[in-house]
Amino acid sequence: MKRIGILHILTDIQLQDRFSHEELTEMVIAGGADTIQFRQKHGSTRELIETACHMKALCARAGVTFIVNDRVDIALASDADGVHLGQDDFPITLARRLLGDDKIIGGSAGDLKEAMKCVDEGADYIGFGPVYPTLSKEDAGPATGIKMMKRLLREINIPVIAIGGVNPENVPGIMSSGSHGIAVISAVCCSDDPVQATRILKEALNYGSNTGGYR
Repeated sequence: MKRIGILHILTDIQLQDRFSHEELTEMVIAGGADTIQFRQKHGSTRELIETACHMKALCARAGVTFIVNDRVDIALASDADGVHLGQDDFPITLARRLLGDDKIIGGSAGDLKEAMKCVDEGADYIGFGPVYPTLSKEDAGPATGIKMMKRLLREINIPVIAIGGVNPENVPGIMSSGSHGIAVISAVCCSDDPVQATRILKEALNYGSNTGGYR
């Protein structure tokens, strides 16, 4: 059975350079993340494969889901648990053909039309946002807000992961709206203490789940 986690941490070495992908992986696992997504836009394919393989091994030992952002080839080479694809990335239908039915495929969406496209193409979950304004992604569109996410949740039947401007203060509201979980980049990667930042987000998730969301 595919495990769609509720606390997705995207590792990043562009917004910060203190920690490597592998170091961030170890720290967020210690903090309680159940899904880690390898996100790197630049670098040689060989280097990305090596990093992804190291991250996969760390995640496998901890029982944490490992997802690769954008790169189906890196996901294949590292035997990742899945891949996350944007609207302009590798088509979900072709990714499914290459990865097989047992792998997780997530799709990004910024509105209902894009979300329905992901569903129709066979995505297992949707990363929806940015829910709040964010500086972590240069290509992020305008903030959608909770109201739009609630509308989306009424229309689709696969898990929705909120992303964009997510922090401990707004997590309870996100989860009480019915979101399956959250995904963050800078809230953890740019923190002085990624372990503690992850723990705080997990606590906020637990509180939000108990006030109307679900785990």
